[in-house]
Amino acid sequence: MEIYQAVAGDVKDIYKLIKFYAEKEVVLPRTYLSLYQHLQCLHVMKEKDEILGVAGLHVLGQDLAEVRSLVVAPHHAGKGIGRQLVEQMMKEAEKLQISRVISFTYETEFFKKCGFEIVSRDSLPEKVWIDCMTCPKFDCCDEVAMMKYVESL
Repeated sequence: MEIYQAVAGDVKDIYKLIKFYAEKEVVLPRTYLSLYQHLQCLHVMKEKDEILGVAGLHVLGQDLAEVRSLVVAPHHAGKGIGRQLVEQMMKEAEKLQISRVISFTYETEFFKKCGFEIVSRDSLPEKVWIDCMTCPKFDCCDEVAMMKYVESL
């Protein structure tokens, strides 16, 4: 199992995996167009030609990025794939010299195990202005804001 930068040929499988969890309201849905437009932000863990998990790192500002669309194929859950993808996103943030990485999530225990801490949404105006204003859950958001500092910065 290795983590790779996603390529256009991965998008159909990424879409299906995200759609599976979006239908369960675990993550927000993504369109094919959105996935293609943000392809350079996405990483996949593959074994042979099967995508086992996906995560994106979306830059929100000079020192802030967000882990997005973190999902693991249901039959591979609990094998450390999500943690490895988060670790890869942290490495990507470090390469970009971004000091803070956030996630808006329902999976608080998972992100705590990855070193994230709960923070106030009010402390993240970049996220609110860039994404939340157009989100269908804006008025009733129940996701938890979490943040981790990049250790080497």
